[in-house]
Amino acid sequence: MNLFSEIRGLVLDALAQMQSEGALAQGLSFDNVAVEPPRDAAHGDMATNAAMVLAKPAKMKPRDIADVLAAKLAADDRITSAEVAGPGFLNLRLAPSVWQGVLAAVLEKGTDYGRSDMGQGQKVNVEYVSANPTGPLHVGHTRGAVFGDALASLLAYSGHDVTREYYINDGGAQVDVLARSAFERYREANGLSPEIAEGLYPGDYLIPIGEALKEKYGDSLIDKPESEWLEDLREFATDAMMDLIRADLKALGVEMDVFFSEKSLYGTGRIEAALQSLTDKGLIYEGVLEPPKGKKPEDWEPREQTLFKSTEHGDDVDRPVKKSDGSWTYFAPDIAYHYDKVSRGFDALIDVFGADHGGYVKRMKAAVSALSDGKVPLDIKLTQLVKLWKNGEPFKMSKRAGNFVTLRDVVDQVGPDVTRFVMLTRKNDATLDFDFDKVLEQSRENPVFYVQYAHARVMSVLRRAAEAGIAAEDAALKSADLGKVDHPSELTVAKKLAEWPRLVEIAARTNEPHRVAFYLYELAGDFHALWNKGNDETQLRFIQDGDVATSQSKIALARSVSVVISAGLGILGVTPAQEMR
Repeated sequence: MNLFSEIRGLVLDALAQMQSEGALAQGLSFDNVAVEPPRDAAHGDMATNAAMVLAKPAKMKPRDIADVLAAKLAADDRITSAEVAGPGFLNLRLAPSVWQGVLAAVLEKGTDYGRSDMGQGQKVNVEYVSANPTGPLHVGHTRGAVFGDALASLLAYSGHDVTREYYINDGGAQVDVLARSAFERYREANGLSPEIAEGLYPGDYLIPIGEALKEKYGDSLIDKPESEWLEDLREFATDAMMDLIRADLKALGVEMDVFFSEKSLYGTGRIEAALQSLTDKGLIYEGVLEPPKGKKPEDWEPREQTLFKSTEHGDDVDRPVKKSDGSWTYFAPDIAYHYDKVSRGFDALIDVFGADHGGYVKRMKAAVSALSDGKVPLDIKLTQLVKLWKNGEPFKMSKRAGNFVTLRDVVDQVGPDVTRFVMLTRKNDATLDFDFDKVLEQSRENPVFYVQYAHARVMSVLRRAAEAGIAAEDAALKSADLGKVDHPSELTVAKKLAEWPRLVEIAARTNEPHRVAFYLYELAGDFHALWNKGNDETQLRFIQDGDVATSQSKIALARSVSVVISAGLGILGVTPAQEMR
């Protein structure tokens, strides 16, 4: 049940009736007709822009359309008033029975209330985290992991067929550095002093890998040249780091469907096949790029290179895919990787990158556009920095990692639920402050607590109802007389519940899971306000002494709140609290 869609349908029916009566021109498009919450709740329950968007194509004054439309809408039992405002906006007020019907729908569908088929089974690949397998995940990866995972859940909830994917960057020079770093820890495990030269990874997390290498090889590699052990140690260390990364992701509640290895693209003809696809389209040529203004990128050379005509697909400049010495640029395997995604039949691709990859957006979009002939959209979401605070000071670096705060540092201190929710309390492209003290506060200023407390309060109502002998199972509440839920403060909560299906569709359409967290905070606020009023006005309390029927109707409202909070937290990957300690 999407009440806003239902009322929009009512508006469209009224407009069609106006056309049949000659009050509105034929052949008009109603695609831009919207029904939304008004900017000011004092103006009504819903507002439609129908008269405003149809006036010009209909060659009519907006108010002339609005006046006729208002009269037709007011004739419906669900509409108590339809008032024209300003130049032609139409504000609607709905009957209490409509909002009471929302509660019935929530109780009937449970956490599927708000689930939609908007995606129509569209296959979507969401790639996120994709950290280099050279160390444990840091706090920046944490934000990307939470954002990507919540986005994937949101898209699945709205009817998409979602694949969660991690791209293992195991084909570049950084894994050679990892192998050399692991070799020093292997020497250390054999009683020698490690030589952690500049450029190697210094973190303590490599000590167990060194010990595992000793267990496997003893001291047999100590005096051998690098050429004899580099490849084996590269594979051993990469596998060990990916095991660590998988464990870190699991601690955060993140599980991937696919781990795709960059290394699998090399020496297999897959990079060549992707570039041949672009060559066949006339998009690969030999040329010399103009020197860029300002700082020169690493892949620029003042000599002839193999270039991709990315400017034909929206990029600022063409991009090199092969260096003058015949080796691939870092862009070439990324093209091949996305060619593989397109070849797997995905209808849409989403990449979640850190903010430092902002300059990579246009070239990657150009590549996917070219590879798919513009048929597969790529949305790239950048996650901004996370600033960590504790005791009013910036949080110290992690010794285990060597030079950064790890995902485990965060999760071990506050838990996965708090970590996930807080990471979604800002839009992905805005910097986020993560204060370890504040995220554990029990106050309204802490959104995690505020939402969890609302759910826990409902659970306490259900326990008290059971103690009082009041049937408060969902089956019993569905048959309650919901007409008793009629106080303005109660209807405010019901109206917020009605927004949930619409909010899900908007968040999924814009790939913005933070909207779910914002909504839950607002819903919790309306519920807490109702709870607090019940302290002063006994008729608003959820359990009415000696009146089972009224109690059940009010408990039905509270239970509906917990159902929607549970659904929303489920999308965010957070477990609803049953009680607060």
